Amino acid sequence: MTKPAARQPLRRNARSNRARILATARRELGRNPDITLEELARASGVVRRTLFGHFPGREALLEALAEEASEALRSALTAGARPDEPAERALAHFVFLMWPVGDRYRMLLALARRDLGIERVAEILAPARHEVTAILERGQRDGVFPTHLPPAVLSAGLEAMTVALLEAVNTGDLGDEGAPVALAVLVAAGVREDTARLVVEDVASAVAAPEAPRAE
Repeated sequence: MTKPAARQPLRRNARSNRARILATARRELGRNPDITLEELARASGVVRRTLFGHFPGREALLEALAEEASEALRSALTAGARPDEPAERALAHFVFLMWPVGDRYRMLLALARRDLGIERVAEILAPARHEVTAILERGQRDGVFPTHLPPAVLSAGLEAMTVALLEAVNTGDLGDEGAPVALAVLVAAGVREDTARLVVEDVASAVAAPEAPRAE
């Protein structure tokens, strides 16, 4: 009778420890990609045995972070789909929703090629690339985006640019707000800068609007 009640707090404690380790890893790996697991355990406030019980090695820890990033990306895509909006607005909205996810996990960029591998990173980013490709296809059909490049190629180019912008945040050369990135993506997709600015301002207001009632 008492055993199930005794186990439940341990399960909750284990989940709490795992979440704290991952949150600490996101922060500390951004500061020092070469941090050891022993140093990470101390920063997380857990003993070495606890950390290794959840993540037996660096690869397991990074894979857990990669899966966490993948889940966050899929959730944002599900919440942010705008199939009925004009393509340029849908693309700007996409950037505003994706940028916080990328900003949160941008430390993975410093580790991707060395530890995760190009194929794993591509797998994580695939849903976002497919969504952008679909938006670009729709925009090209509607005459919003030029057709000088196939949608899939243009999507890959925009992805590479966005990754470069995230790396610029890592180095401190760019702030972490999404509006400049959304503007850059629209212009790179072929939207005139003046038009792109208006779209980004409008979408930024729409994204921020749900927060207004709580501020009153």
